[in-house]
Amino acid sequence: MLRIVNRVLIGLIGLVLVVLGGSVLSIGLGVTPPSWWIHRGPHDVLLSDAERTRWRDEGWWWPTVIAALTVLVLLAVWWLSAVLSRRRLAEVLVDTGDGAGALLRGRALEGVLADDAGRLDGVQEAQVLLTGRRSAPEARVRLLLAPYVDPGDALARLTTEALAPARDSAGLATLPTEVRLRGAKHRAERVS
Repeated sequence: MLRIVNRVLIGLIGLVLVVLGGSVLSIGLGVTPPSWWIHRGPHDVLLSDAERTRWRDEGWWWPTVIAALTVLVLLAVWWLSAVLSRRRLAEVLVDTGDGAGALLRGRALEGVLADDAGRLDGVQEAQVLLTGRRSAPEARVRLLLAPYVDPGDALARLTTEALAPARDSAGLATLPTEVRLRGAKHRAERVS
């Protein structure tokens, strides 16, 4: 979701900047603008003195300007923090017993977990995301189950056949996991 919002915002901001910058450049180079455009010619200003001071004496003007700018700053800070925060764990610290430890790529562990979970009976699709700290990773697993699968059995098999071996092989004491199960859509079966 955040990736889509990020791309749409960057695209819209870029489009607005290109259109405005291109129009100012073309008018500055001598192109005659249409009658409805905000600039009249190369010596025209963006805002005249009358336009800039029209609302200054109104009581609602400054609170509105400050509120709008505050909202824009808060949205920009939210966007920046969301873009800079790393949701995916890049590496996992594996205890090798010698005190130094080794680093395991997070995507490698995600891939192994997803493959093991995808091989379980009745699992049509498996997605795994590692989060948390490298010394204490957490897993988020999404499973798409076939219509005939009991969710309790699928969860038990996932715990014993995929998560426990991954936890043991990485030398982790615990691997907290959030599992989301979803049933595959299918046609209703006829009963005769």
